[in-house]
Amino acid sequence: MKRNAWIYAAATLAIAAASALSLAHAQQPPPAQTPSAPQTVPGSIAPAATSKVTAEAKAVAVVPDPAQTPLAIKVNDPNLKWAPCPPLFAEGCRIAVLRGDPTKPGADVFFQVPGGYTIAPHLHTSAERMVLVGGEMEVTYQGRSPIVLQHGQYAYGPPKAPHGAKCRSREPCTLFIAFDLPVDAIAFDGKL
Repeated sequence: MKRNAWIYAAATLAIAAASALSLAHAQQPPPAQTPSAPQTVPGSIAPAATSKVTAEAKAVAVVPDPAQTPLAIKVNDPNLKWAPCPPLFAEGCRIAVLRGDPTKPGADVFFQVPGGYTIAPHLHTSAERMVLVGGEMEVTYQGRSPIVLQHGQYAYGPPKAPHGAKCRSREPCTLFIAFDLPVDAIAFDGKL
């Protein structure tokens, strides 16, 4: 099993949902590699060598007047700031921070992939609370039967549970995801 940890915040995301909002964009430093001890991911058979790759940056939304912060944001809002997903995911994946700082607990994001896109197997340190807001997505968690999420359907992703997915629709698949802990994604190359 090979794992690469990526902090979603490295994508340096922020949103501007009203003209009153201004944004300060952070720069993504190049990934730094440091070796780590062999570990076993819950559900895997045996430990294997791992390497941890972390990229960190902060996304800062400067809100001159908190009363101006929007209470609702649509996926197609022209002010939404999208950035590429970490290199763990193939080109075409993108995310946008809706609320919070992804390097801290409690961030909310939109995660979007094109129609037909396969999301590489991975896991998160945090639990995920998700609602599919566009497309149709098949999700497979290790040791469980695949499920197909339809528009408007809620799903819960347990912490440290390896999973992968495929956008089964022609249109992009967009998930709203709320994280309990800082946002990360760790590659998983074991069997789902």
